[in-house]
Amino acid sequence: MRLDIYRRAETDGKFSYLAVPEARNIPEEATNTDWLIEARAYEVDDNVDQLPDYDIDNLTRQIAEKGYAVTSTIH
Repeated sequence: MRLDIYRRAETDGKFSYLAVPEARNIPEEATNTDWLIEARAYEVDDNVDQLPDYDIDNLTRQIAEKGYAVTSTIH
């Protein structure tokens, strides 16, 4: 699967990340913040469930439920 990865600045110089299937728009509920493109057409295996570089857990479940995946609040 290919994903477009977006980032936004948080406090203390940290970032949150948003993964959206390639070429889809950022879902409406996530457009109220300033997301900047981090990577386009980021290739991941269809069975991958984590993106450690972006602190995203439960990737496939989040995309199935919401249409996108975001950085875990644990990180």
